[in-house]
Amino acid sequence: MDKKSVAKAFEELKASTKERKFDQSVDLVVNLKDLNLKKPEEQVEFFAILPHPLKKKKKICGIVAADLEEEATSVCDKVITQAELAKLKDDKKAVKKLAEEFDFFIAQANIMGQIAGAFGRVFGPRGKMPNPKSGAVVAPKAALKPVYDTLQKTAKLSAKKLPIFHVKVGTMNTPAEEIAENVMYMYDQIVHHLPKEKHNVKNALLKLTMSKPVKL
Repeated sequence: MDKKSVAKAFEELKASTKERKFDQSVDLVVNLKDLNLKKPEEQVEFFAILPHPLKKKKKICGIVAADLEEEATSVCDKVITQAELAKLKDDKKAVKKLAEEFDFFIAQANIMGQIAGAFGRVFGPRGKMPNPKSGAVVAPKAALKPVYDTLQKTAKLSAKKLPIFHVKVGTMNTPAEEIAENVMYMYDQIVHHLPKEKHNVKNALLKLTMSKPVKL
């Protein structure tokens, strides 16, 4: 697989699909083999930053104490203050709505205990807890704009329950070169994080929202 073959596969997908009334997503699908996902050490989950951001803007919520409230208000799409955490702790419906509405949560490190207490039971199973590995857990007085901008290009890849990675790499209106670069980067990251690297890869496919996949 190389950039040229990926770009060609993308153009073939576009040419063969029926015209839709929306801009279809382009997804990289990597099927895995020879992994026992019942063993925690063979489960794979990581964050990767796409070379080219996706067209659709990610919604990001800041959960902060008073010293970061002004900064978060100017940067994030929504802000939850430390004072609001206690109220939300007993409102499971509201917490579920937050988990569904936002792609990432930026959290102030010194209130992570309170955040886990208020949101952990809902956010944890959904993979929405603020994660230091994505850069989303920050120090007091941190500059949040760089974090926000990086998260716009960040994808979370997880193969903990099923032996498959499924990640969005663009849309039909994304230039073929950008699709190819996103695919190649993500594929390399996946291989790098697998226990046996490329020997754990069964196949790699490219598909649109409403198309059959094509093999890469």
